[in-house]
Amino acid sequence: MIGDRRVLGLIPARGGSKGVPRKNLHPLAGKPLLRWTAEAALASRYIDRVILSTDDDEIAQLGSSLGVEVPFRRPASLASDAALAVDVVRHAIASLEERFDYLLYLEPTSPLRLPQDIDACLERLAARDGDFCVSVSLSPERPEWMFFLTGDGRLEPVIGRFDARPRQDLPACYVFNGAVYAARVDAFLRDGSLTNESTLAHVMPIERGIDVNTQADFDVAEAILVRLGANPG
Repeated sequence: MIGDRRVLGLIPARGGSKGVPRKNLHPLAGKPLLRWTAEAALASRYIDRVILSTDDDEIAQLGSSLGVEVPFRRPASLASDAALAVDVVRHAIASLEERFDYLLYLEPTSPLRLPQDIDACLERLAARDGDFCVSVSLSPERPEWMFFLTGDGRLEPVIGRFDARPRQDLPACYVFNGAVYAARVDAFLRDGSLTNESTLAHVMPIERGIDVNTQADFDVAEAILVRLGANPG
């Protein structure tokens, strides 16, 4: 709980994946990918229940062995490549008899987030009495230097203009890293979204915000963990 408000931690982990087969079970520094997120969620100071939304028996068994609850199976219609996160969240909320004030949506593809990132995101949300708070990282790319390519081969600035100033002279720019989505449950049910125009931000270092979807991503994440001295297994 945070104050007198109950907190649900939801980890979505379907069986299928394209970039890396059985991605959520794929090892990263000696642990299945799912385990990194499960351990971070269970170490949160505030989460009252950590549940796993999956369609897969092997993933469900792993989650249970890690101490994560698996109170239902996700239907196949919500486990396809086209399934939306908001529908997965809505299904999870509807499947539980217990009511919660806050929700933390924690994807396994962000294995380097810390429990402190989860808690900081929720603390900011509660302190500001906001609807949503998401984790972000400083963008390595500049929107001022991005372009669409038109049908006749011309470059069209994404933000309507090109700014040739050096990076250090441009205002800081941040990007969602997908590590933590915190939401007030009633706001989510009202808006059907995990963000809105007044979403708050928790800033994370770029390294901790790495999103793991391909084998190259796994290799980069493992190299970071080795450099940081993470203990595998």
